[in-house]
Amino acid sequence: MSDKLKIKISIGNRVYPLTIKTDEEERIRKAAQRIDSILKSFESLYAVQDKQDLIAMCALQLATECEINKSQGSVDEAPLLERLDSLDQLLTRALQ
Repeated sequence: MSDKLKIKISIGNRVYPLTIKTDEEERIRKAAQRIDSILKSFESLYAVQDKQDLIAMCALQLATECEINKSQGSVDEAPLLERLDSLDQLLTRALQ
């Protein structure tokens, strides 16, 4: 049995196909939902036209949360790093 899974996630009204490890599915889906939620929040708060700006603001917020958790010394960095990696992938695709 393969430990890889093909899924599609939706972020910012765009669908991204991913091939992931089966045991990562729940975390990746939750991370995508969190990113999408932050993007929607920023869209409602700010008059930003470019989705790339919203993604960058989202990345900054998640990275800031990661740094706060690091300074408190009680963080499992893996979920935050996965979110940031997902954002990096989105930015890379947006710039292509």
